[in-house]
Amino acid sequence: MATLRNLKIKTGTCKRIIKELHSYEKEVEREAAKTADMKEKGADPYDLKQQENVLAESRMMIPDCHKRLETSLADLKGTLAELEEADQQGPEMDEARSTITEVEALFQKKDA
Repeated sequence: MATLRNLKIKTGTCKRIIKELHSYEKEVEREAAKTADMKEKGADPYDLKQQENVLAESRMMIPDCHKRLETSLADLKGTLAELEEADQQGPEMDEARSTITEVEALFQKKDA
């Protein structure tokens, strides 16, 4: 049985993963700029290789975040549907709906 508390937790999970995703995207930009700067300045090949590894690891985290976000979004939608069937009301419901809209917009932007 779904509860408003569960809904609030699942909404918070989605929001946290969105923040994490944005953080990794910024990190990739920052590391890519740093790598390009090192190449331009002719940095030591070992240091450059290490920096490229850091960049690759950051890039690998983005698809992982997308997968986790898809999973938590499906979970959130399921919980929300259960509560709507049970005729539950509360600010948590509105919060969950707005989070679902935000996540779906993020996925549409990614696909475009």
